[in-house]
Amino acid sequence: MINVFLALVGLVLTVPAPARAESAPLSGPASAQPGTMEAEATVSPSAAATRVADWVAASGDNGTLPYIIVDKATASLFLFSAKGKSLGRVPVLIGVAVGDDATPGIGSKDLAKIGPAEKTTPAGRFLAKYGLAAGKQKVLWVDYATSVALHPIPPGASKKERRRQRMLSPTSDDNRITFGCINVPAAFYSKSVQPLFQRKGGYVYVLPDTKPLEEVFPRLRVQAVMNGAP
Repeated sequence: MINVFLALVGLVLTVPAPARAESAPLSGPASAQPGTMEAEATVSPSAAATRVADWVAASGDNGTLPYIIVDKATASLFLFSAKGKSLGRVPVLIGVAVGDDATPGIGSKDLAKIGPAEKTTPAGRFLAKYGLAAGKQKVLWVDYATSVALHPIPPGASKKERRRQRMLSPTSDDNRITFGCINVPAAFYSKSVQPLFQRKGGYVYVLPDTKPLEEVFPRLRVQAVMNGAP
């Protein structure tokens, strides 16, 4: 498989890129909107994110919908068009707890009753769509059943949590602060994510903390066999 991440780093490849992948410029600084502080942060794709991006682009797993890859290990997000073109990448905030499964019934719990160990961002492949949340605000529901959504930092978030500072810090060590939702930069959300997902939604691939990639995304194993891996 052609590594779509390396293809646009400037390496000269003799094998043509997959027809679905228009481009994947995922090197250099994180995507940012003019006038925002997001330009100060940098996001580099991990080996796991690279592998998932290659698989989706080559297999067309996303169908005709745009998609997002969330790498919890690096607290980063990669946005793609339906045809596999990279449209940006930014740092994100994720659930406090390390873990790949949501606690059963957590979607019906009051926030005040959710313990620290339950504040996970579940891993998996999700069909995300816009819908109403508390206060009749529209959010991109990644997994409605477990109340995991993708949205900007809430206006009412406690200043003591320093969410914006955490998001823009040089490392991902302090990016675990939410109840499980995925917080993204506001400008990136409104100008890049929302226009792309608001009509029909799209797929969100959340990479695992501890589970093997193949356990979370079984089709990766099929792709590896097709490519001749032992």
